[in-house]
Amino acid sequence: MHKNKRILAIIPARGGSKGIPNKNIMAISGKPLIAYTIEAGKKSKYIDEIMVSTDSEDIKGIAHQYGAKIPFLRPKDLSNDSAKSIDVVMHAIEFYKNKNVSFDYVILLQPTSPLRTFEHLDKAIEKLIESNKTSLVSVCEVDENPVLMRSIENEKLKEVISFEGTNLRRQDLPTFYKFNGALYINSINMLVHQKKFVDENTIPYVMDKESSIDIDTMLDARLVELIIKERKHV
Repeated sequence: MHKNKRILAIIPARGGSKGIPNKNIMAISGKPLIAYTIEAGKKSKYIDEIMVSTDSEDIKGIAHQYGAKIPFLRPKDLSNDSAKSIDVVMHAIEFYKNKNVSFDYVILLQPTSPLRTFEHLDKAIEKLIESNKTSLVSVCEVDENPVLMRSIENEKLKEVISFEGTNLRRQDLPTFYKFNGALYINSINMLVHQKKFVDENTIPYVMDKESSIDIDTMLDARLVELIIKERKHV
């Protein structure tokens, strides 16, 4: 709770994964991947409840072992490749509503961002609630500046983003950011009325590139293991 606002953390973790089998519970430096997100949530000063939305008994068992709540198994229509995160979140909100349990904000935490820490969570929560806005999304600086990108049409190079300057030195270019998928925070009221995480009033929470790594491939996983090893020796 922060400033009398109750906060629910939802970790979406379905069992199927095309790229990496059982990705959400694969071992990363000796722990299941999902454990890193649960542990960050449990260390937060402000999160009141951490729940995992899953269709998998295996994930349910591991999530429970690390201290998350699994109040239901996700229905089949929300467990396929086409299931949207917003529908998963709305399903969880409706579940708690039917149990007469209320929250003011939801923070969505993808388990594939294991380098996101409880400090990130708490700072993002503080920023959103103290801003009196209704939504926040985490971002990080892009690796490749879109000013330097070109499309090709009829054998001609075309700018992807219009840039008025004549100097294309990287240090002189404007900075661009992308959603890193690490966290989304929304007021329950916004989600109920808009059924989306981001609108024109959403504010950014900037994270460093290292903490923003999202595990999508085995190469990502190995890189994360290396970073975790290095952090332990700092």
